[in-house]
Amino acid sequence: MTREVLVVTHPRRSIVRESAQLVIEGLAAAGVSPRVLRDEAEQLDLTGAAVVPHEADAAVGVELVVVLGGDGSLLRGAEFARAADAPLLGVNLGHVGFLAEAEPDALASTIDHVVRKDYTVEDRMTVDVTVRRRGEVTYTGWALNEMSLEKAERARMLECVLEIDGRPLSRWGCDGVICSTPTGSTAYAFSAGGPVMWPGVEALLVAPISAHALFARPLVLAPSSTVAVEVLEPVPGILYCDGRRLAEVPPESRVEVVRGRRPVRLAVVRPLPFTDRLVAKFDLPVAGWRGRNER
Repeated sequence: MTREVLVVTHPRRSIVRESAQLVIEGLAAAGVSPRVLRDEAEQLDLTGAAVVPHEADAAVGVELVVVLGGDGSLLRGAEFARAADAPLLGVNLGHVGFLAEAEPDALASTIDHVVRKDYTVEDRMTVDVTVRRRGEVTYTGWALNEMSLEKAERARMLECVLEIDGRPLSRWGCDGVICSTPTGSTAYAFSAGGPVMWPGVEALLVAPISAHALFARPLVLAPSSTVAVEVLEPVPGILYCDGRRLAEVPPESRVEVVRGRRPVRLAVVRPLPFTDRLVAKFDLPVAGWRGRNER
């Protein structure tokens, strides 16, 4: 049976072409058939891989989706991986690369792990998003990191009411509201003052953005909770899923967020404590730590 891997890149980064070609050649030499998206193959002049249309089902039938880029590229790759129920493995060629499993200097060994199927897979929680207006559904979507509802007019505040599990909690005049997964707690929600949640935690995180209110704390909710944000007159909102997929949210709309029915599956080749990942990605100071075994 032929093994196939979809290779997704960031075609506007000069470093990507060499790395992508190395991945393609390494996989092909080991008998694994690489796929690439047509637009990326043309922009980067990639050779030695099957070229597929840039469509939602581009990863159907593959064993793995390998992404070369930063977190934005990983989120783009997650769209293909989730649609095909295929694991996602990222190699960081960006800045922070919090979702990436490997750094550029480990590219060759990462390919070797893929060839040998020497990796585990963990499910990451997603959120499903529904927008309703006057009883009609106007948008449905999903996110791995977060849903962010933001004001559509720069000079004015978004007026909204937050509802949790069918009951109103608070009204805010704000720049927006974020509903995040644990995976997304280190992304936009982190910048908005939300807590960092370990990936093993199953919860929803709600964080207002610059709310003009006395009670505007981030909230950590049960994974079974339903979050709803009702947008009031007069300022419309704009909804973003992972900063990639957007929808207009006029006043009198209601945005509902629940735990996603389908997770995103992440491939892990080097199990690393999440604490160590935080220290490495955020360059946290740990000098002076001795550890229990040194006391």
